[in-house]
Amino acid sequence: MSQAIEAYRGITATNEFRSLERLRMRTQHDEAQALENARRKERELWQDVATENERLNMENEKLRAQLAELQGR
Repeated sequence: MSQAIEAYRGITATNEFRSLERLRMRTQHDEAQALENARRKERELWQDVATENERLNMENEKLRAQLAELQGR
């Protein structure tokens, strides 16, 4: 067991290992950042859709009221 521990310590102490570990951590961070940005954009797009839908519903109600008024004459 002690040989395995020493072998692990020997590998993790190398510059190549540390470089690969930094690269792995940076990749994870970049991926998490990209996912968060995608989620934020998606929320913004859905908010825009909801706002436009609300505007169209209000316009539709105005047109229905005008139509009802014209039909009532």
